[in-house]
Formats: sequence, C-alpha cells, structure tokens
Amino acid sequence: MLDINIRHLDLKQIAESGQCFRWKRQDDADGHMTYLIPSFGPGQREFEALTITALSDGEFRLSCDRREWDKHWSGYFDMDTDYDGVEKRIDSFGDNHAKEAYALGSGIRILRQDLWEMIITFLISQNNNITRITRSVEEICNRHGGYMPRPDEFDRSILSDKSVGLGYRAPYIDNAVKEFADDQKMLEKLTHMSYEESYETLLSFTGIGPKVANCICLFGLHHIEAFPIDTHVKQLLAKYYPQGFPYEYYEGIAGIVQQYLFYYELCMR
Repeated sequence: MLDINIRHLDLKQIAESGQCFRWKRQDDADGHMTYLIPSFGPGQREFEALTITALSDGEFRLSCDRREWDKHWSGYFDMDTDYDGVEKRIDSFGDNHAKEAYALGSGIRILRQDLWEMIITFLISQNNNITRITRSVEEICNRHGGYMPRPDEFDRSILSDKSVGLGYRAPYIDNAVKEFADDQKMLEKLTHMSYEESYETLLSFTGIGPKVANCICLFGLHHIEAFPIDTHVKQLLAKYYPQGFPYEYYEGIAGIVQQYLFYYELCMR
C-alpha cells in the first residue's frame, strides 16, 4: 500500500471524461471512492492492476508499492505535467468559458495510456457512446485473458461476433490488427514522431479520420497539443467560440483544455 498526495486529480472526473474505458468503480467498505485500474501495455503482466482510493482532498491510497508507482503508475497519472501552470494559463486569459469548465473539471489529467489500446478504443469510439465503447473494449479484453491483446495476439475471429458490438467498425479494427502485426515496429515508430508526423501517419490507416487520429495522439501518444473535435466539441466551439478557438494562447496545452471543455459539455447535458 502507498499513501500519496496528488494535486489536480479527481477519479470520478477522469473516469467520466471519455478518455479511459476500463476503470471499474468499487468503493471501499468505508464508502471512499475507489477505482480498479487494469494494468496495460507490453509489460502489463509485470504489474498488478491498481486499486486507488480517494481518502480526502488530494490524498489517495494505492495498492502498489513505491517501486511500482515510480516505474509505472506515476507516468500513467501524468505526474510530470505542470497542471498548476495549466491552471495559471487559463486563469490569466480572458476566456470565461474555459475558466468555468476548469472550475468544474479541474481534477482531470491526461492519462498516459497504452498506445495500441488507444488505437483500438478510438476506432471503436466512432459514432458511439461511452457505455457501448466500454462494453466492446471490455469484451475484447475478457476474451484475451483480461488484457488488450497485442496485434500479433489478437483473435481476429471475434471481430465478426455481434455480441462484441463493433458493427461497421470491425473491418477498420481488422485492418489495424493486420497492419500493426505485419510492421511490429510501427507502434514504437509512432512514439518517436512529432505530433504532426504521428497525426499524418495515423490518417493513412483505414477508418482513422481527424477526430480519431487526434484522440490517439492525445490519449495514446500524449501530444497534449492535439485537439480532438467530435460532435459535442463542434457544438461547444460554435456556441462559446464563434470567432474561433484561441489555439495560439493555449499552444502546447490545447488538448488539456479540450478535456475540461468536453467534460463540461457532458455534465451540462
């Protein structure tokens, strides 16, 4: 067990922000908010799934030890990004809506998730809702021992199983599995590319358009300048930023600001 203080972290806000789909809420016996987070990535079997409990404001209890935290989970929770600096940037700019959105969702962090899992997840996310995305991702993982299978481990026969709920997205996932299995260095190559290079590379894959490419860049490659635009974001931009979103001011952190804006829209629906 490890007790630790983490600023700018709200488990419920992150779980409901549309960036992760495998967290499971299971509050502890004392009623403290608790989530189970599966381990992930190529070395996922090296680590146990993480149980994280919110004890009080900023105080959390984790089921890992200090070594696992330093090696695996601190990166996952994006501890190297200056969220105090993000707060100051938003506060000092005359963007009242961003301030309001930040006040509601200031506990959101951009998780550093597994790239391959994000590719599969956001291919599934197209014209989909969080409940259905979660169900499909969970079904794929359950059929592979509880983990998102690597490209060369993926049982492609399940893609046509209607109970997995992939619909028209199945051929896109099938194509991605084949292409990444054939070029086993592609995932590593993507991690060394700039935002612009990775975005253009992802667009070359069947079924990956601008929104999905930007989601993968933001949540799988941690290019926090990426700004995914789906239907909700398109609507909020038209409503709150009719003269255009101030990308120049938020240069380098636009993806974090997007999450605050997106979460605000989810809460206001």
